[in-house]
Amino acid sequence: MNSIAFLSPAKVNLSLHVVAKRPDGYHELSMIMARVSLYDEVRLTLKDEGISLTCDDPSVPAGEENIAWQAASLLIEEKKLKTGIHIDIRKKIPMGGGLGGGSSNAASVLMGLNSLTGEKAETGELVKMGLSLGADVPFFIFQKPALAEGVGEKLVAVEGFPTLWLILINPGIHVPTGEIFSQLNLVLTKEGKNLNITRFNHNLSTVRSNMINDLENVTFEIYPEVREAKRLLLRYGAMAALMSGSGSTVFGLYKNRSKAESSLAAMGGDVVARGWSSFLVNSL
Repeated sequence: MNSIAFLSPAKVNLSLHVVAKRPDGYHELSMIMARVSLYDEVRLTLKDEGISLTCDDPSVPAGEENIAWQAASLLIEEKKLKTGIHIDIRKKIPMGGGLGGGSSNAASVLMGLNSLTGEKAETGELVKMGLSLGADVPFFIFQKPALAEGVGEKLVAVEGFPTLWLILINPGIHVPTGEIFSQLNLVLTKEGKNLNITRFNHNLSTVRSNMINDLENVTFEIYPEVREAKRLLLRYGAMAALMSGSGSTVFGLYKNRSKAESSLAAMGGDVVARGWSSFLVNSL
């Protein structure tokens, strides 16, 4: 086998609490994260030497600045692999939307290249490599709903996780994560608390009660379209709505698939009129 394809899922942050700023400039976080059924497709094909990358979205970098390219380079170097790789990415996850598309692509490359070459690196080793690329990469290698702490690398599986039906709305703007964290006033987040929940008992009300994002107000002030996207979801019947990560995507939680489908149909005109994107997804 010299080729393999992965569905590379998006994620949402069901909770995001900023605990503290670290000496290295990063922030200690406490988050509940889940993968969702919005996918890029990543196809890997072995070749004699070198790394190449193509993507159907021309705005995606095709060289060393692409995190998927970096993932391939790292694994080849770390394991001293005698191979090259071509990476082809078909994009559906909005870029800069707080959904982790790039990190997911990088995780798919690490797992896929490991499988293709028969290298059999342990999951823990791949997680360590992933963390050197980006804070969300370990979560996508972990492949379970998780409580994530530290910068996102300390992962504990959340048990009893219910199936979630969500509508994602992306207002079509790129929100730089660094900008949001640089504007965050940690004093104003101190009333939050570290999350320690690792069991949801298949209960949507538990999910709803934990839907808090300390970054929302900062993003809303700079990018009011993100606030309007949240209001739109609530207007059309979401049980709760929350920004994912630092934005710009917002998701609404619905009781079941039928309710989500009818709400998506009802809000369709408003979404299209604004030039936004919407997606119906379930948790994985």
